[in-house]
Amino acid sequence: MSGWAAPGSTAVVAVRQTIQPGWHTYWRNPGDSGGATTLTWTTPQGVKAGDIVWPLPERQRLSGLMNYGYSGEVYLPVPVQVPATARAGASLALKVRALFFVCSAEMCVPDELILELDLPVREGAAPLNPVHGAAIQRVLETAPRPAGIEARMVMETDGLVLTAAGGPLAAGDPGPSYFFPFEGGVIEQAAPQTGAWGPQGLTLRMRPGGTTRADGLSGPIAGVLATRHGAFEIRAEPGPALAGTSGSGDLAAAPDGGGAEAPAAANANPATFAQALLFALLGGLILNLMPCVFPILAMKAAALAASAHDPREARRDGLAFLAGVLTTFLLLAGALLALRAAGEAVGWGFQLQSPPVMAGLALLMLAVALNLSGVFHVGGGLQGTGSGPLARLPGGVGAFFTGVLAVVVAAPCTAPFMAFALGAALLMPWPMALLVFLGLGLGLALPYLAVSLTPGLLSRLPRPGPWMERLKGLLAFPLYATALWLAWVFGRQAGGDALGLLFVAGVLLALGLWLTGQGQSERMAGRRGLLHLAAGALAVLLALGATVMAARTPPSADGPAAAGRAGPASTPWSPAAVEAALAEGRPVLVNFTADWCVTCKINERAALTSPRVAAAMDESGALYLVGDWTRRDDAITAELQRHGRSGVPLYLVYSPGSAEPRILPQLLTEGVVIEALTAAID
Repeated sequence: MSGWAAPGSTAVVAVRQTIQPGWHTYWRNPGDSGGATTLTWTTPQGVKAGDIVWPLPERQRLSGLMNYGYSGEVYLPVPVQVPATARAGASLALKVRALFFVCSAEMCVPDELILELDLPVREGAAPLNPVHGAAIQRVLETAPRPAGIEARMVMETDGLVLTAAGGPLAAGDPGPSYFFPFEGGVIEQAAPQTGAWGPQGLTLRMRPGGTTRADGLSGPIAGVLATRHGAFEIRAEPGPALAGTSGSGDLAAAPDGGGAEAPAAANANPATFAQALLFALLGGLILNLMPCVFPILAMKAAALAASAHDPREARRDGLAFLAGVLTTFLLLAGALLALRAAGEAVGWGFQLQSPPVMAGLALLMLAVALNLSGVFHVGGGLQGTGSGPLARLPGGVGAFFTGVLAVVVAAPCTAPFMAFALGAALLMPWPMALLVFLGLGLGLALPYLAVSLTPGLLSRLPRPGPWMERLKGLLAFPLYATALWLAWVFGRQAGGDALGLLFVAGVLLALGLWLTGQGQSERMAGRRGLLHLAAGALAVLLALGATVMAARTPPSADGPAAAGRAGPASTPWSPAAVEAALAEGRPVLVNFTADWCVTCKINERAALTSPRVAAAMDESGALYLVGDWTRRDDAITAELQRHGRSGVPLYLVYSPGSAEPRILPQLLTEGVVIEALTAAID
């Protein structure tokens, strides 16, 4: 608030939130949904940051919910104690991690900022900060505070009764009044508060909340009492009504603050949870048709063909595949929620932003493809001479890990309906969130599970025979292609030197697995084959060493090059670039993409690079911005979350004079892009 801080004084530092129209943040008790803003400070030794001085919140209503929060611009002041030992002429490095929920009527997303301030230390009283000092001072002057008010709370048959007397409440009619409890569950926040006033104070009648109904009035209830005379912190002790708090008239109804309805956060809305669960199931079903999952379809087809005429085996494989899918979804969801709780900005497909993960996946796909090509065999060995090796991964274990791979490789895709489901799940309590992720996994596994459990469908498949060996060899090639694609993405992330080491690792892995296969053949022929197996193990170990070296190789200076990306001439995305273009009267097309997102690549080839789209962009004067999420970028993650997405692709078209962009479908066509660009200048 001041220009500097004196040794031994208390300075006031504020976090300012500038909230876009239609969006809200939350008070210390967010109400029926949402989450309070939290500030975690890092200060020099001897410097202590206090609690937030909360301004009086607005009441934000949506359907049957009532939330408490802020819109527009709000300052959250914090007193900072400066030790007397602070040296004049120095500066105090203050750092705070601000985590807050930003919500609209349709969605609610967490946002995080790391803010830093060098606070000068000087002798003498400091003047107000010329930019923000007066605004912060108004917040401090009007913020609720104790005012010598005595309060009592009693539970009656028709609800809770609060009586408050003394202090400024004895000045006459308090006007529309409302009690904001500091803790949730004390009152039913969406219910009206009615009452009366008297010569000494007022009486408010409220419906008890879930906690009060269950436990009764087990202790004092603290909160803020907002009246015409001001807003005051009170502590209502259990006890009978105070005298002089009624008889002069009825209280006027307190209008909802801010004139805006509150967003219903997904974490407290059963209807939103049910919708997210349904969309997750539909998104998982559609995910089977997305390009990311095509290689896994080959593995599933090989497994299904092998067990087609053994219903018991088919059921086992179907259930094992489902178990692999659900287990992996739970692990990914758990990691995602744990990182979110720790304050990390992550989104769907976050594991593919790690070069070590991409390197490991590329080699894993190569190994699976070599297995399908018959270079080596996992498990059961060779069958009779008439049928050759089984054209499937071995048994239920193989089906389980096929499900694991299906989820890992499907992660780059966000099918239609998935965006809402994933965005909502990341804001729900963890049990609800995990159920949404399980719904997504069930949708992904459902077609394969249904076929494996349906004898009528299985009986229509050809009987096992030599054709399965040929099918298995053919189905290996989509896996080779996937391995090459993953290696290409790794090269974009880590650079050419690291990619070269990964190629060396791939050759060593192929040699090791070939030697292993030779050793297996030796053993099947009655010989020991130890030399081949030992040499194969050594080559695999060398491959792992080369992979570690590749993952640790520093990336090239230019990182994942945007040059060469499909599409018209582009500029890297930033909020400032969007604002500058809109200020010039230009529409903006934003493409949030990643090299590991196959759907993104298809959209860029099919829609964003066509001559018709290029002509439409030239005609409209649109600026094309690309947000590259190939490697982790917290700013892009936050922007995705702001629009209710947890992954790419996301396509936005901004029109001059419009605050919010138009969100395009995840599967683009030329016509969709051209129509959006045309509408942006009309």
